[in-house]
Amino acid sequence: MDISGNTILITGGNGGIGRALAEALHREGNRIVITGRRKEALEEVVAANPGMAYELLDVADAQAISGFAGVAAVKYPALNVVINNAGIMVAENWTADQVDLAVPEAIIAANLLGPIRLTAALLPQLKRQPSATVVTVSSGLAFVPLVATPTYNATKAAIHSWSQSLRAQLAGTSVGVIEIVPPQVATELMPGNSLNPNALPLDAFITEVVELLKTHPDGPEICVQRVGFLRGAEARGDYAKVFATLNDGTH
Repeated sequence: MDISGNTILITGGNGGIGRALAEALHREGNRIVITGRRKEALEEVVAANPGMAYELLDVADAQAISGFAGVAAVKYPALNVVINNAGIMVAENWTADQVDLAVPEAIIAANLLGPIRLTAALLPQLKRQPSATVVTVSSGLAFVPLVATPTYNATKAAIHSWSQSLRAQLAGTSVGVIEIVPPQVATELMPGNSLNPNALPLDAFITEVVELLKTHPDGPEICVQRVGFLRGAEARGDYAKVFATLNDGTH
């Protein structure tokens, strides 16, 4: 993926990592289209970044994704990069007498089915481009889970595995696959986390990601230094220690 000259679709571009990445890539000379569920938030981002565009899209809605592919082909024929960023993270209590399955099902719909459906819908258009990229956003928690968020961890582990298989299957096409693996970043993915002193500041994360995309345009994984603690735990042979450190007081 070249760092400039692309037409890039970023889901969940109205806040957090999605907005910060959209703005950074906009500054690098790309045409940016952000999506999200809240029109007011999307309009605010676009107004602050002249030249950006937005489309309303709920990635958990299979029918909406199907219709969106046709819109993208007409309105953004040069679209050659999709960044599957939108997602939700919710704490769950599986020790309760009754588990509310609506929560894990919503997480799976947004975090796993959303990227799969959107990528499938856009692949015909991406394959027509001379060079295109599917970008997935997983998590350090794909490699060492946080006990409090079991379904979130599982969806990110699945996205990591899916990205590897997709990359291999598309190796003979013009479409590459890059996985961004964030650590804990100071955003409101969970309430109050933007103020967590242990989280990596959002601007520092985005700066490092952009630099890594410049130096590793083919990926396959974009791992900032902070996420190495989780990403490399099994390879280092200290998985149990990292798991215990991550979940201190939560299990």
